[in-house]
Amino acid sequence: MNEVLTDKGIAKLVAEPKLLQKDYQSRIQLKPKRGHKERELDLKGNEGSDFRLIFRQSDFNALDFSVILAFLPPSSNQLIRLRRYSGKSHMHTNKLENQTFYDYHIHITTERYQSLSLEMIDAYAEPTDRYSDFHGAVKCMLADCSFDIPQEPQQSKGF
Repeated sequence: MNEVLTDKGIAKLVAEPKLLQKDYQSRIQLKPKRGHKERELDLKGNEGSDFRLIFRQSDFNALDFSVILAFLPPSSNQLIRLRRYSGKSHMHTNKLENQTFYDYHIHITTERYQSLSLEMIDAYAEPTDRYSDFHGAVKCMLADCSFDIPQEPQQSKGF
């Protein structure tokens, strides 16, 4: 792994305002892939940081989904998942805390987990009752991660 982001640096990236384009809802409509639907959207934060939104949902299990905010560090092909909003489709274990739960959960990248290995970068998660489906997870991520959402009549489409 190249650079370990500090907890303060991670919080700053999550808090960086991110303007969504007026047509963002049509740009994040999921497209079929093998066994799931997926879509990615690149955008810039107000301070110049590059981000990618990644949306995935299983074709077979409505509770199997991920809504991801990732950071693309400058001069790197690395993708750092800052937040991942996951469905209630599997058990999750926080390995360092030896805590296991079966619930909707939000993966939060931390300096502690990140410094251990690339596979564990966002392995820490907290259970949540703030959403109960894919669309709710999208709304939650947009609210939590400093997105400036254009006020358009299209907001009645489920996001």
